[in-house]
Amino acid sequence: MNGKEWRQMMKIVVLDGYALNPGDLSWKGFEEFGEVIVYDRTSFTDKKEIIERIGDAEAILTNKTPIDEEVLAAVPQLKYIGVVATGYNVVDIEAARKRNIPVTNIPAYGTAAVAQFTLALLLEIVNQVGVHNDSVHQGDWQRSVDFTYQKTPLMELQNKTLGLIGYGEIAQATAAIAHAFNMKVIYWNHRPKEPQASWAQQVSIEELYRQADIISLHVPQTAETQEMINQETIHQMKDGVVLLNTARGGLLDEAAVAEALNKGKIIGAGVDVVSKEPMADNNPLLKAKNCIITPHIAWRPLETRERLMGIAVDNFAAFIAGEEQNVVNKRD
Repeated sequence: MNGKEWRQMMKIVVLDGYALNPGDLSWKGFEEFGEVIVYDRTSFTDKKEIIERIGDAEAILTNKTPIDEEVLAAVPQLKYIGVVATGYNVVDIEAARKRNIPVTNIPAYGTAAVAQFTLALLLEIVNQVGVHNDSVHQGDWQRSVDFTYQKTPLMELQNKTLGLIGYGEIAQATAAIAHAFNMKVIYWNHRPKEPQASWAQQVSIEELYRQADIISLHVPQTAETQEMINQETIHQMKDGVVLLNTARGGLLDEAAVAEALNKGKIIGAGVDVVSKEPMADNNPLLKAKNCIITPHIAWRPLETRERLMGIAVDNFAAFIAGEEQNVVNKRD
């Protein structure tokens, strides 16, 4: 069957399109290949709803809606699964492989945005721009007898040591920005990896915990990395360390991090991800001291989402052409 025939009959269902496209992008790239049905959100837990919405579609796109063995068994006509994110743990890729269904993802689309956001969290922690802006708007400067004042301690980044846990593209982009601030850069990776420049140094994880003034997480969430930041590892860190997480919420034992923040072992944390999203009311980080929390937005600049959409369309176009692009469950 050629590409033209595919386009005439393809039915594509987007299960949870709102996160990628809240209305400022277009699905037109996929409409070139057939009928596109877009749902803003689909239940993460109601498999009946997931199966009903897939219906007789031959291709689906998902961000966070889980596609497991049970779902796949109920939609035997399915031929393609596109994950519109880098992480693809929402799909049972082995079950898909058994059915000859390629699963694609979107690698490296948000490198610049996430690195930028990581430094934004750090700058907010050390400069406290938001706190002082609020203070001025509340009248504190107008009532001040001095031309300047500060509400919190402030910190200079020059000569501070940034420790990167993980050394992929986002970590290296973060390192380059940190270097521009005249910070020292050390990193740990699960396997040895050449530094991007002479100013970056690979160290053991234990040495990183001992040396780093700021620790930033850039690893996937796996069985090995789950809650890797816990009471034991926090104890190895410098007193007054800053912690940043723009990777995955499950990397933190959130109760241990909250305790360390409240005791001052960690003087500030910036997190864009938490263990359960949307965030639970009882998440201990909500009441922890000096913890900046943002709602998983590091990847959300318009330019970044445009890039993501473009890669998603290209992945699908390659599939239609009988080629493979960003397939994560290739047959051996």
